[in-house]
Parts: sequence; structure tokens; C-alpha cells
Amino acid sequence: MDLKPLITLLAIVNPLAIVPFFIHYTQGFSSTQRRRTIQVAAFSAFCVIAACALLGLQILDFFNISLQSFQVGGGMLLLISAMNMLNAQPAEAKPHTHELEEGAEKAAAGSSIAVVPLTIPLLTGPASMSTVVIYADRAQTFWQHAALVGYGVVIGLATAVCFALAEPIARVLGKTGINVMTRLMGLILAALAVEVMAEGLGKLFPVLVAR
Repeated sequence: MDLKPLITLLAIVNPLAIVPFFIHYTQGFSSTQRRRTIQVAAFSAFCVIAACALLGLQILDFFNISLQSFQVGGGMLLLISAMNMLNAQPAEAKPHTHELEEGAEKAAAGSSIAVVPLTIPLLTGPASMSTVVIYADRAQTFWQHAALVGYGVVIGLATAVCFALAEPIARVLGKTGINVMTRLMGLILAALAVEVMAEGLGKLFPVLVAR
């Protein structure tokens, strides 16, 4: 079984890096509300990955976008995400985080903040979505597609575990520990991003790989 898609997704999603956001957005929540937020966030992350694995290619066909172009664009998003992580920011972080905070406060007043902003865009944003679609195209059998959906289950479980242990994790790792782990995952993600872009560019411009 090829574990590269799972490793890539774990590097992008990196629930540990979202732990401080989870703690911030759930301040004042009761234990029941916090538990419900964890459940919804984990299930939403699974749904996003599963939907991209099963319907991503059909969506590309609908908009008449070639997978090669999507690979290059997705690789660029991965590289941007990696740069964010190397700066100890979440992979899907936005330039203006105060906008996310304002959005979260408004969402908490009405609907759950588990979906926005915790799941989208902090956990599963454009980079993770494009990654799943790229690997879905490489899947040749039913079981390979099923494995991608299964990886979504793993991501959901990892998210649930990290959020459930948010406060102990924050105390043990501290801000420095979380930053170190985020930078390490960013370095791995940068290498994977270059690989994805190189493959897409090679298919778009065969002369680049001609010998």
C-alpha cells in the first residue's frame, strides 16, 4: 500500500498546528460543546477528503481543466503551504489571521465554528483538496480509491485525537515544540510539492524531460 498520499495529507492538515486555534476558538465552551465541536470538525475533514477523492476528477472534467494544469496549480499551493509552515504557521493559514478570528466569533454566535474556520480553511483548504484530487487520478483500482477515502478516516481520527488532547498537547509541546514540528512537516511538504509540480510540468511540456 502506498502511504505517500497519507503522509502528504498529514503534513498539510497537521492537526497539531491547529491546536492553538482550537483552544482559542473554544474558549468559554462547556465540555459538551467542545466535544461536539471536535466531532463535527473531524467528520467534516473526512467528508472534504472523501468528496475530493470520489468527485474531484468529475469536477475537473466539468470545468474542462486538465489534470496536468491542476497538478502544477496544486503543487504551487502545496509550496505556498510549505512556506507558511516553515514560518510556523498552519499550512492553510491566511495572510490576515484576524479576519479568521472575526469570522470564527460570528460563526460561534450562530452555527458551529467546527466547519468554518477549523475544518475549512485551517484543516482542509485548497492545498489538501488539490492533493487528494491528484492522487485520485493516480488510483487505478477500486481499492486504491477506497484507500484514499480510508486516509480521510485517518485524518478525521488524527484531528479528533489532537483536538481532544489540545490542552495537554499545548502544555507538553509548548509554543516552541509546536513550531518545530510545523517547520519539520513544512520541509517535507516542500519536497513533495516540487515533485508534484515537476510531474505536471513534464506532462505539459515534454521537452523539459526530453533527453
